[in-house]
Amino acid sequence: MSEIRTLSTTIQGRYLVASAGVGAPLLVGFHGYGQNAEQLLEDLRGIPGAERWTRVAIQALHRFYSPKSQEVVASWMTRQDREQAILDNVAYVRRVLAELRVSQGNGRLVYAGFSQGAAMAWRAVAHCGPCEGLMVLGGDLPMDVAEAADLQLPRILLGRGEEDPFYTAAQLDQDLATLANRGVKPEVVRFEGGHAWAPEFLIAAGRFLEAIQS
Repeated sequence: MSEIRTLSTTIQGRYLVASAGVGAPLLVGFHGYGQNAEQLLEDLRGIPGAERWTRVAIQALHRFYSPKSQEVVASWMTRQDREQAILDNVAYVRRVLAELRVSQGNGRLVYAGFSQGAAMAWRAVAHCGPCEGLMVLGGDLPMDVAEAADLQLPRILLGRGEEDPFYTAAQLDQDLATLANRGVKPEVVRFEGGHAWAPEFLIAAGRFLEAIQS
C-alpha cells in the first residue's frame, strides 16, 4: 500500500512586462491552458488604449511542450493536489505584484483572465490585495472564490463567445446569479464566435479600462 507524501520546493516563475512608465496603471493578465506569456501579451496589445497601461502577462508555473507546435506553453494547475496548487499560485502572483509595485509604482490595477486563467484572475482579486477592475473572458467563477465570506469585488467585465464550448451559456448564467446574490452586476459582452479574444470583447475592454483610468 502506497503513502502520498508532499514537500515544498522552489520553482522559477516567469512574467513579461510592457511598461508604459512608472506610475502608469497596471493591467495584469493570466493566460489560458496550453498558452504562454508571449501569447497573452499579444492579446492584451489588441485592447484599444492598452498602450497607456503597463501590460503584464504572468506565465503559469507548470510548463510543457505543445503537442502541435512543440512551443513551450503552460498550465496553472490540475485536479491533483488542487488546494495546494491554489495556494502556490496565489503566493506566486503576490510576489509578482510586489515586484511590480517596486518597479512600476502604485498606479491603478486591473486583472484580466482568459480561459483557465480566468480562475486565477478571480483568485487574484480575492487574495492579492485591492484592485480597480476585473476582466474575464471564456472562463468561470471558481467555487473557492464564489464561497469566500469576505470577498470584495471591483468593477467587472465578463465576456463569452456564443459558440464557446468550454465556457457555456449555463456557466455564465450561473456566475451572473452568484454575483447577483452578492449585489454585484457586471458588464457582460456576448459575441458571435468561440473561445478567443474577439474584436467585440477587445473594444469593450478598451472602454472598460478607459472608464477606470478616467
